[in-house]
This record gives sequence, structure tokens and C-alpha cells, in this order.
Amino acid sequence: MYVRFGGERLETYRRNAARRWALTLLYTAIAPVPLSSFAGEPTSNVGKNFLRSYAGVCLEGAIIALACIIFSVMATSPPAVDPNVSAVTAVWSYVGELIFNLLVLVGAVRMSDRIVKEILGL
Repeated sequence: MYVRFGGERLETYRRNAARRWALTLLYTAIAPVPLSSFAGEPTSNVGKNFLRSYAGVCLEGAIIALACIIFSVMATSPPAVDPNVSAVTAVWSYVGELIFNLLVLVGAVRMSDRIVKEILGL
């Protein structure tokens, strides 16, 4: 599905989410091979690096899930609107708040890999 007027970004985010999902499945599927490298002293670094990168991929998913949960809580809370303002002002206030929340969500999703790399030193 490809939609114009901002849909390009939506398609990019879907691909990014699919990439992270496939990466997590791939790491899980091949996990026994790098973990078997712990058996020998010279190859134990391979296992350590694999565990660090696997934890990074899982942490990316956790950050994205946390960002989605925070966004859903913020989006479902009723907006604080002054009853003395006009309806148009109240609507624009709500739209501005929603756009801000969306930007925070998109920023958290886009920055999740950078945050994980800084935390784990990858």
C-alpha cells in the first residue's frame, strides 16, 4: 500500500518496523550457532558480541513498544481546553497537541537504534 501526501513516510516506517521484526526473528533463529562459540576460549568473543547485539535488537523493540504505549496514553487523555475560548481555538489547540505527540512518537521510533547503540556501546 502506497499513499501520497505523507504516505511515503508511512511506507518507510512500515518497512523499518518489518526490518526490525525480521532482524529479531533472524537473531533468534541463528542464536545457537554464536552461543556455541562460548565453548572455546579463542571464540568466546563471538558469543559475547552476539549477545550484546541481540540485546540491542530486543531493546530497540522494547523502546518502540514503550513509545507506542506512552503515545496511546497521551492520545486518549482528554485535552485541557479552557471553556472561555472559541471552538476554533479549542480544535486548533487539540490538533497542535496531537501533532506534538505524534512527533514525539516518531522521534522515539526513529532514535531507538541510536539510543541502544549509545547504551550498549555498539
